Amino acid sequence: MSRLLESYVAGSWRTPTGEGDPLLDATTGEEVARVSSSGLDLASMVDHARTVGGPAVRELNFHERALLLKDVGTHLSGLKEELYELSTRTGATRRDSMVDIDGGFGTLFSFSSKARRELPYDTVVCDGELEQLGRSGSFVGQHVYTSRPGVAVQINAFNFPVWGMLEKLAPAFLAGLPTIVKPASQTAYLTELVVRRIIEAGILPEGSLQLLCGSAGTLLDHLGVQDSVAFTGSAHTAGILRQHPSIVHGGATLQVEADSLNCSALGPDVTPDQPEWDLFLKGVVTEMTVKAGQKCTAIRRVIVPDAVADQVVDDLAERLSRITVGNPADESVRMGALASLAQREEVRKAVEALRASCDVVHGHPTEVSPVDADAERGAFMSPVLLRARQGAVEPHDVEPFGPVSTVMSYSTVDEAVAMAARGRGSLVGSVVTHDPEVARSLVLGLAPWHGRILVLDRDDAAESTGHGSPLPMLVHGGPGRAGGGEELGGVRGVLHHMQRSAIQASPDMLTAITGRWTRGSARTTTPEHPFRHSLSTLRVGDTIVSESRVVSRADIEHFADFTGDTFYAHTDPDAAAANPLFGGIVAHGYLVVSLAAGLFVDPDPGPVLANFGVDNLRFLTPVRAGDSIAVTLTVKQVTPRASADYGEVRWDALVVNAEDEPVATYDVLTLVAKDA
Repeated sequence: MSRLLESYVAGSWRTPTGEGDPLLDATTGEEVARVSSSGLDLASMVDHARTVGGPAVRELNFHERALLLKDVGTHLSGLKEELYELSTRTGATRRDSMVDIDGGFGTLFSFSSKARRELPYDTVVCDGELEQLGRSGSFVGQHVYTSRPGVAVQINAFNFPVWGMLEKLAPAFLAGLPTIVKPASQTAYLTELVVRRIIEAGILPEGSLQLLCGSAGTLLDHLGVQDSVAFTGSAHTAGILRQHPSIVHGGATLQVEADSLNCSALGPDVTPDQPEWDLFLKGVVTEMTVKAGQKCTAIRRVIVPDAVADQVVDDLAERLSRITVGNPADESVRMGALASLAQREEVRKAVEALRASCDVVHGHPTEVSPVDADAERGAFMSPVLLRARQGAVEPHDVEPFGPVSTVMSYSTVDEAVAMAARGRGSLVGSVVTHDPEVARSLVLGLAPWHGRILVLDRDDAAESTGHGSPLPMLVHGGPGRAGGGEELGGVRGVLHHMQRSAIQASPDMLTAITGRWTRGSARTTTPEHPFRHSLSTLRVGDTIVSESRVVSRADIEHFADFTGDTFYAHTDPDAAAANPLFGGIVAHGYLVVSLAAGLFVDPDPGPVLANFGVDNLRFLTPVRAGDSIAVTLTVKQVTPRASADYGEVRWDALVVNAEDEPVATYDVLTLVAKDA
């Protein structure tokens, strides 16, 4: 008997009791491992996550968490060949393994990078602008995101044992949540190896990652109001989870990614002689054969114009005939086995259901001659293409989770949209067209029914990542039948795990709470110019108040002549006087900002290395010739960069006139050395 997969529970690897259920090699039928969760203390897993893992993660700020994710990705990248070798036993070709394994590592790197660019060097995120709640400005409101003291339980599908785990782990970890991973049993041996290598490396805080192989058992019984469950799998299982007492009554949240009858629509403008024709065919064949069609984003419905439907079917069949099926270790094989014999049987049943209103036009669900493999022992299946008959119902209801797609035709764009909508919500749709009007019509019609839409044509094809590739920076999820959940989406995926609260307080209190200077709160005027301070000595609230400067008519004329900005409000007295906003010659807004820089910049070399941008610039009051301006510059936020000897400082700039009226507000962004 092969070994029982271990689970990582409350700080140690635990072997379950009993013999467990066998997990078979998808290609050879040989036993790879056995799986069970019998005898494991699931309550202790949740308690360990809450009391050990959660506090340890939340002691770190976003950037520190992000760097740990980067370290995990780097460590695992060095073990890639070991993971590739084991991945073959799931039926995956090397290309399939790259999608799963390298895709998972890439997700870690992407989230790490985005977190360090877009999240503060803190544990609190400000959401939106400050809201003034009182007349004087002493009572203000700010939405903030904070970490929940909960546990993230992640129940993953069999088709992506590496990516499926890492794409859920990354945003949850960044949000300050410990994770309990429950992989699908069929391919859990690959997930177990990845988790084992992470634990051995000692990169993540103890308790922030645990693994449960086998049945989830009573795990969800121990969850409460601060906890969450992220599930990828069938709509049937999702329905069961939605009825769990911890979800219905206990307050735990559930995010679902479920069945999805994704479509690809060919625009009526596309003809066989155009590059979009080839792009469309290539996309369909790729999605049918990568991971043997076992992708939640695979194209199940091929929606094409009536006039070219026959040609599409013929061309797809010709391309599919070139697909070699067999042992994924063989370099000539383009498509490996399905994950298990049971999975193949499910796909065959789905094809039979589809045949009630569709005809098989290529392949056979039960006949295949695999390369270098036994067709009876391995879970092999040839790609199957069907064509829907008029009024077909089944293609919009039945998801064959394997190398199967159905071609259906439309007469108008509106009919194509209605056809796509019959899937009742999908993760992704693609539109292949070179006509902007067709693209707009299809996208706006499909968008309410899809979480993501790829618009593919000759212009973006070279860089397109394809129909079926979820990207870390874009939302992965879909409405209706697809589960209604959202994963990934860059920082959105992090904030999804956090609690948004509206804080009402004084400006000083908000500055203390958020770690970001709030307009109206106290400033600290230092004897030395703030530009002489290194990052290590700068403090939020440090301020310089400049001398004033008169903006002369000569300044305005020189700026117009020097820059070429001769807009009439700056150069034509009569026209400027007739303008209801100005009533006469006014200074260029950019002249005001430029002169303001001259008022606050310290000219000598020092810790400030560069100005790299201006955010949120607004011109509030016109500056006329003869008006004077002054600037108050305050340290708003300090963000060290772990990988450099400098960091970012955000300064609040307020430019006022002689009457102390704000004429311009903006944020100045500088790079400042960590040490002088």
